[in-house]
Amino acid sequence: MRTDKQRDREVSDLNIDKQIERKRTEAATDRQQPVEKLLDWYDRNRRDLPWRRTKDPYSIWISEVMLQQTRVDQVIPYYERFLQAFPDVTSLATADLDSVLRIWEGLGYYSRARNLHRAAGIIADKYQGRFPKNFHDILALPGIGPYTAAAVASIAFNLPHSVVDGNVTRVVCRLYAIEGDIRTRKVQKEVEKQAAGLLDTRRPGDFNQAMMELGATICTPAAPVCTRCPLSDHCRALKQGEALRYPFKSPAAKRPHFRIAVAVIRDDRDRILIARRQEKAMLGGLWEFPGGKQEPGETLRQTVVRELREELGLEVGLDMNMSADVVKDVGVELGSDVVMDAGMELGADVSAGGSGGVVSDVIVESEPFETIHHAYSHFTIELNAFWAVLQAGEPKTRNGEPLRWVTAGQLAEFAFPKANRKITQTIVKQMNRTA
Repeated sequence: MRTDKQRDREVSDLNIDKQIERKRTEAATDRQQPVEKLLDWYDRNRRDLPWRRTKDPYSIWISEVMLQQTRVDQVIPYYERFLQAFPDVTSLATADLDSVLRIWEGLGYYSRARNLHRAAGIIADKYQGRFPKNFHDILALPGIGPYTAAAVASIAFNLPHSVVDGNVTRVVCRLYAIEGDIRTRKVQKEVEKQAAGLLDTRRPGDFNQAMMELGATICTPAAPVCTRCPLSDHCRALKQGEALRYPFKSPAAKRPHFRIAVAVIRDDRDRILIARRQEKAMLGGLWEFPGGKQEPGETLRQTVVRELREELGLEVGLDMNMSADVVKDVGVELGSDVVMDAGMELGADVSAGGSGGVVSDVIVESEPFETIHHAYSHFTIELNAFWAVLQAGEPKTRNGEPLRWVTAGQLAEFAFPKANRKITQTIVKQMNRTA
């Protein structure tokens, strides 16, 4: 027979259970209210974007990779051109890398294109051309991290995985007034936890897109439109009157700057020499003009001389614009036939950085014909291009990467980094004027 104490304890335990259940219900309600508001807002306000008109996992995958660190308005024409050229996994897998990079040219972060190509090959071989439906199988593909895997899994297959990108991070940090530097893993894990807790498991793809849409159009970095935000009633940062304080991001390190000098080498048929970058290097697989970074104490022309010797095994001789006084100072009689003679021996001081008694393989002008300034995500460059003429010898890369002799008109057929592409445009204009 139960004692009064036992009955009182049972009643107390029952009350505790009810309190716990009530708190769970309240927490679920508190979570559900902003989620429903967000999805309702998204249904009425989402932008009409091409990748939102399909549930095809291949198309969604391409869009999500392109959208990494790239603006929507910049992505749209590339997305449409890419799908026109490679409409499915099989067409991408069987394409040559050069053609993939040429379509991608200008979008930047070229490792994304190389990884798309590699991943398509794996999907074609391992999954018979059908995009994998399992989150972990998607995550295992080259170039796919947790964000992209969650985006494709949720949008294409309705799997309950939350995404966290820059827009989502900003929304979550403001919604919960999360303190700390978002560059730290501790804060990132807190954002991931809160985003996962909010996720609507019935409409995970729409929820993820709604969070990203909110961050892109309403909860923007510098000018959030809080009066139009569907989550304003739940936003702790707004209640504090400090929406702009969140999220905190420590200043990035100053980007280094490099001066680069390249040679645009022509042969006796007016063809131009281009070299392909190693696939594992930055901008891997793209084509460029031979050259490299300026070393301390070098002039830009000396950089070209050194790079041509190191990269292609070519020795540089008199430049085509060297004055008569300079040539006489080094003991060489000036004359067009002498300067352009492939067998001319050079004095020790004639070529910048050259050695005495060598045969001139290449003649390089003394000043660049084009200077391009360009910014990458982690550094900036000044790219200087020098005209040069091949006199003798056979250029060969030390790393075995291919070289091509192409006409000015053929330059458009090869994928170049953006700064190099500007040089190709100048080349075409100048050679057309002199033709």
